[in-house]
Amino acid sequence: MRIVFAGTPETAVPSLEALIASRHDVVAVVTRPDARAGRGRTLAASPVAQVAERHGIEVLKPATPSDPEFLDRLREIAPDCCPIVAYGALIRRAALDIPEFGWVNLHFSVLPSWRGAAPVQRSIMAGDEVTGASVFSLTEGLDEGPVLGVITELVRPEDTAGTLLERLAVEGSRLLVDALDHIEDGDIGVQQQDEELVSLAPKLTTEDARVVWNRPAFAIDRHIRGCTPAPGAWAELGDLRVKIEPVTIAEESTLEPGQIVFGKKEVRVGTTTTDVVLGTVRPHGKKPMAAADWGRGLTDPAGYLS
Repeated sequence: MRIVFAGTPETAVPSLEALIASRHDVVAVVTRPDARAGRGRTLAASPVAQVAERHGIEVLKPATPSDPEFLDRLREIAPDCCPIVAYGALIRRAALDIPEFGWVNLHFSVLPSWRGAAPVQRSIMAGDEVTGASVFSLTEGLDEGPVLGVITELVRPEDTAGTLLERLAVEGSRLLVDALDHIEDGDIGVQQQDEELVSLAPKLTTEDARVVWNRPAFAIDRHIRGCTPAPGAWAELGDLRVKIEPVTIAEESTLEPGQIVFGKKEVRVGTTTTDVVLGTVRPHGKKPMAAADWGRGLTDPAGYLS
């Protein structure tokens, strides 16, 4: 099939590369406009745009996918299908109706669980043992179209949102290509989503990432991992804010919830169950460092995290 791929971040790159290597013809790519990035805040093309340009594929960067000029160009290209992965903007009816086989979205959860912008983060934070990826027919509703294929993936004890998303991006790219193959062959299966099983995964805010220490150690560990690498879990010691990377759950409970004790080799914080041992932290305005090194630089290394 002639396809136009829509995607923006690094997460979408494995799917684009898999489609380029497939039997289908990627005739154009749609991505978000160039954005400022890095310390110099210079304009940079999205990761998807950079890959497309290296392969000599036409790149479209509409301000919104409802722009008349973009819609006219999409009609001229006349794609059979438009696969989409983490594009970052809503596709309205005018664009949805252009390809014969519609838009096919790769979403990083087992739908109808975790519809929304942060499915991997919310799944980890909720304590899920299994997650996955789904390919579904895109509609104007939030991730509610009929499902065309699913894979599952175990959430490993050491997973962060970053590492799990990397894995799902690669495995999901194969699922997306397989779905397009079956669409072209005319033997794709369709499963309607059960609305009674829906859970939502809204984008994480900075406040969402604040660690609440009056919870079990398992929940705190999962919360921190779900917020890593972005937006980054954090807490405050007095008026000092510090970002917290994944912790280790201790075997014993010696501290009150939120109480922090700095040792020479480790830093512990209390929860409602067992203590947790801090690993790498990042005090505001500083580089990441070992928690014990952070403690040695404090004038009053004691108290409670909040």
